[in-house]
Amino acid sequence: MMLKTALSLLFLSGAITALPAIDSHPSNTFTSPRRRCGPVSQFYGQSANDWQNYNTDQWLSSWISNHSSDISQNSNGFAGAFGQWAIGNPDWSCRDDGSASSCDLDICDNNVINQRGGDIRPAYYVLEAVNRLHSYFTGISQSFEVSAIAAALSKEKWSETFYKPKNSDKTISTLREVLNAVTTVIGIGASFAGLGEGMALTGAIGGAMSTVAGGAAAAGSIQLQAAKDDTFEKDADLGAVLSKVVVESMKSFTSANNDLMAGKNYQNTGDIKSYLSGGAFVDFGGVDKNSVIDVMNKFLLGNAVNQLWRQQKIFILGGGNCGDGQGIGSGPQEYSICRDGKAWYLYYWHEGNGDFLSEKQWGYVTNPPGADKLGQSDFSGVKIEDVINSSLDSYNVAEYNYDANKAQERVHEALQGAWRNPGSQGPSWEGTFTIPVCDVSAAVGQDWKLKQYILEEYGGNARPCWCGPICSNDWDKTKRFIQAANMDNFKSPKHNCNGVDIKY
Repeated sequence: MMLKTALSLLFLSGAITALPAIDSHPSNTFTSPRRRCGPVSQFYGQSANDWQNYNTDQWLSSWISNHSSDISQNSNGFAGAFGQWAIGNPDWSCRDDGSASSCDLDICDNNVINQRGGDIRPAYYVLEAVNRLHSYFTGISQSFEVSAIAAALSKEKWSETFYKPKNSDKTISTLREVLNAVTTVIGIGASFAGLGEGMALTGAIGGAMSTVAGGAAAAGSIQLQAAKDDTFEKDADLGAVLSKVVVESMKSFTSANNDLMAGKNYQNTGDIKSYLSGGAFVDFGGVDKNSVIDVMNKFLLGNAVNQLWRQQKIFILGGGNCGDGQGIGSGPQEYSICRDGKAWYLYYWHEGNGDFLSEKQWGYVTNPPGADKLGQSDFSGVKIEDVINSSLDSYNVAEYNYDANKAQERVHEALQGAWRNPGSQGPSWEGTFTIPVCDVSAAVGQDWKLKQYILEEYGGNARPCWCGPICSNDWDKTKRFIQAANMDNFKSPKHNCNGVDIKY
């Protein structure tokens, strides 16, 4: 018994001497205790694939159906009801109301979510997605609070740079069409921002991105309807008008945040389920503000130039071999592209002065107004190859009928089907330019009068001769091209076609 007691005392003595000395300044020795996260932490590092693999879309839809009364009774709607259920916070509104904490997410050791058992994973995914969707709208709002887009678009009077009026009449009759195209650009910019930097467009999230684009376009339409006609005057400073509409439209789009968080359907484009479908925002990394503004500027410039050029005799000829040499003339190489082995050329038919004693009475072909400025300085975002490539794609989709409705439809199809992210492609995306195209390759081998002058290099005496159905060897298509290129009743192309029954 004495031996056992002695051994016990010896053990206690050793243990006491092994204890560390107590410092007289404990604040320098001890740190805050580490938080012990609950089961929710094992689902950190979430991705869109995780969202899809665990059927979170279906889970969220079922949750909303089963908690409809909770949503309707909570003053913050869906977000508040979900916050109450998932993290015990009925004030989790995620509203855009100036609060910096309305959508805070600190759930590591949250007792509510960590006791949700099998619902922990999907609940966490939804919390993250809602929080990041809120950050998306915040990022969009901040992007367009800066003056970068207004400064970039207002540097020069585009209507004077890219539009050459007949005689002294400087009226531009289709500025409204310029702005109609802006709604599509706004949708493209919004979806580009939603994909975030380096995020791939996949079929699973394509529907959500299409919904985002539709919502932003709807916001743009509201702003256009509110615009006053007095903004469309002669010599309008188109850049300034566009910047104002775009900035106001994107700010208006941020109001979608509050509708979605409340559980409402934003402008009939979709509710919170639509915007989150496929896990589109579950790992969203934030809005790259500079990239979004850069993309928007390029598309806006492209659409504006297109509409100004579409009022003039500007067109694209081609379809023959790159390098020409097929007996149908040769085009201006500096304003051309070689695509799939075929050459395409951009033209502007400058009208003549009507003086029958002048060599230029019938006009001549040259580069379109302002085309020499594209690809550099203030207009570096759009290049000649963008003009031609975009126009060719537009022509292949809808010939000469690619309008604002078709543009929105195609953006929707591209995003929904996940076969293209228009914002990433840039201004070469179809519909940015819709310059009329005529495929003259069928003229090769034809016995048409003066067919060697179908294509011409630019020059003061350069006047093409079109004495046959130059567009696909089809008189009807050639006539549609002539009309689309604003050359109805224009005699210059057929001036030397004596003895030929011209049907355009």
